[in-house]
Amino acid sequence: MTDATDIAPSQPPTIGTVTFSDITEALNAGVRDFAKAPVFGLFFSFFYVLGGILIYLQLDVIEQSYWIIPIGLGFPLLAPFLAVGLYEVSRRLETGEPLDWAAVLGVVVHQKDRQMPSVAMVMILIFMFWVFVAHLVFAIFMGLEPMTNILSNWQDTILTQQGLTMLAVGTAVGAGLSFVLFSLTVMSLPLLLDRELDFITAMIASFQLVLANMVPMLSWGILISILMLLGMVPFFLGLFVILPVLGHATWHLYRKAMTFED
Repeated sequence: MTDATDIAPSQPPTIGTVTFSDITEALNAGVRDFAKAPVFGLFFSFFYVLGGILIYLQLDVIEQSYWIIPIGLGFPLLAPFLAVGLYEVSRRLETGEPLDWAAVLGVVVHQKDRQMPSVAMVMILIFMFWVFVAHLVFAIFMGLEPMTNILSNWQDTILTQQGLTMLAVGTAVGAGLSFVLFSLTVMSLPLLLDRELDFITAMIASFQLVLANMVPMLSWGILISILMLLGMVPFFLGLFVILPVLGHATWHLYRKAMTFED
């Protein structure tokens, strides 16, 4: 492939084997790509950092929590397109194509005419379902008590048998939804950049790869979660490094995990 904006229709990929050494190599490659093109990584991660700061300000400073949902919706809406930017940089470094801003951003913008908007909608639906389930779990265990009272007196409510049970159930449900979202998107996003497939086929291929390599891929998902949490300290600034490295690494893991007949 020589141009990510001009791709012929492709057959579904062949699912390969992912090992822990593949994950290590992908991470090393992600670090190398970020070191070669740091400005691109900083640019695409800026939007995540900005979103995190805005959510923090809404919750902790000006206490306008009703903005959390619209701001939170921006993450699944923008995430596929921002991730594509990092994948495209890695693809160009891999093929020796020039890292031209107009070309890279052109590929990102071009995704609006491909399958990425559909993936974004799936992510938004999962996000909205999780918001609904989270409120449902809270209502089941805490009744009609306002959330503001819970947050202001969390020691007296959360640190009870009922509160801890609510946390356990909510965590289990959240983990299940996170697994579904991770499995559907971890390989489908780079796949949709690289090949011309419908988003359902790409998501199925991604899910199949996770199921076929459950232990290493779950470990990859857990590692992503841990690094993302570490990147949020202090004040989300660590994400300026963590996000580009993970984005580039995901591209290299995809290249290792999926092969094509053509």
